[in-house]
Formats: sequence, structure tokens, C-alpha cells
Amino acid sequence: MLIRYGYEITVNCQQPTAMVTLLGVRDGREADIRIPETFFTTPEIETSTYRDLFGNVCRRFVAPAGDLTLWSDSVIEDSGAVDPCDLDAVQHEVADLPDACLVYLMGSRYCETDRLSQLAWNLFGTGPTGWARVQAICDYAHRQITFNYQNARSTRTAYEAHEERTGVCRDYAHLAVALCRCMNIPARYVNGYLGDIGVKRIDPMDFSAWMEVYLGGAWRTFDPRNNIPRIGRIVLAEGRDAADVAMVSSFGPHLLTGFRVWCYETDASGLPISVTDTTGEAGREVRARSPL
Repeated sequence: MLIRYGYEITVNCQQPTAMVTLLGVRDGREADIRIPETFFTTPEIETSTYRDLFGNVCRRFVAPAGDLTLWSDSVIEDSGAVDPCDLDAVQHEVADLPDACLVYLMGSRYCETDRLSQLAWNLFGTGPTGWARVQAICDYAHRQITFNYQNARSTRTAYEAHEERTGVCRDYAHLAVALCRCMNIPARYVNGYLGDIGVKRIDPMDFSAWMEVYLGGAWRTFDPRNNIPRIGRIVLAEGRDAADVAMVSSFGPHLLTGFRVWCYETDASGLPISVTDTTGEAGREVRARSPL
């Protein structure tokens, strides 16, 4: 299947302000891209890209005073398969883990393993290991937190999400990541696109957060927010938690004045001429006409 994805983000700055965004698809899916990313800014400014310590594609620029709109659109091919499941994927002993996994066992800004360790061992210490243990952690996070956009808070940690029992997808991911690390399972936080493919459509569309854990010699996808296998994930960034993969980092004050995301199954025509520019009302019309 083909998936069209993109965003339109507008920020307002009182003075020229340096920024970094993590909104480009991570390396590794180049062969799947069917229509390369169309990226532009209004007004037009110079931007450049680099890879950070986690291999994420970062775009840096200086936003001018006033409004700046970032716009991107692309089409990628996907198998249409749901997230793979390997019930036999084993949990590794810490001594046997690759060096690169060890950082994902440590506590981090939003994942306080020190505050959650005893809870984790009380809940999951005597149960099964491997895939079943991670799924039990996801089940717990899914039950513990009630999804509510109105209660979103950018400073909420995994421990706070557990105690407050409310949040958005990043909070589910942070709690599950922290609990996995407490059980000596490497876990990393993931940002990306996840369209409503194969499930009931929910508007407005937004970016999503989930996690990957290292089991059976590979990184495996788990999604404590949705807690069911889904179709068509497009990974943008990976890190220890949301602090490593902030989609927009501003080195000065700014206001977010516009935010729109699209990700939906499309047909072979890709980008019809009549909707190539999806800014404003046109973009909403494109989403409204997309398949359920």
C-alpha cells in the first residue's frame, strides 16, 4: 500500500530564533519512498540537515521574526502488514546485550527508573520473561492511564503519569519504557506517523509515540497507547525519551500558531495535481476524502 504523510507547522517568533526539528523519516526506508519529500518554508529560508547521536535526521535553521510555516509532504510504500509479533522472543541477560543497548537500560529525563523500580519488580518480577513480560507491561500502562488531550503536559514524567493516571501517547510510552528498563529490558522511545489505517479514524491527526524493546536479538515494536498491532508506522526519531526526540527545539521564545498532520492510505496517483499544495483548507479536504 501507499501512505501519504506530511505536516504544516507555523511558529511565531519575536526575533530571529535558532531552531532544530526532527521531522524527517529515519534512514533505512529509502527504498520505500515513492514520492520524495517536498519540503518548503514560508517565508523561504535556508535550512540544513545533520544526524544526531541517535541517528535521527535533524533540520536546523534560524526562524525569522514573525510567522514561519514549515511544510512537508511525501508518499511511502508499506507492506500493509500489522506490527510483527514474536511470542518466542527472549529477554537477554544484561551481560549478553550489545553495547549500544546499555544506554536504553538507564534512567532518563522522563523515565525515572529509580522511582519505579520497586513497583516494576512487585508487578512483573515473578511473571514470564521475554515478549510476555513486555506485553504485560504494556497492558498495565494501557490500563493505568486514561487518554485525554486536555490533560497533556510537556513536563509530565513516567512516574507522574502513573500517579495521575492521565495523559497522551507520550505518557503511555514513557511509563512502559521506564518499567521495561526497571526489568532490565532495553527500551527506547519512538516518535512517528501512525495513520488510522485498518481502524476507526480519529481526527484531528497528530504525530504518535510508541516504544521499541530489544528482545531476541532485535528491536521490537510495542504500543502501550493503542495496545493492538497497527498498520503503517513511519518512524521519525528514536531516543531515550521525549527529551531526545523533540520535534521542534527552539533556542528562544516562540508561539505555536498552526499545527496540522496528515497520514493516510492513498492510491497509485500519489499526489494528484489538484491537491499538491495541501496548505489551509485544501489539506483538510484531502484528509476528508481519504479512505476510512
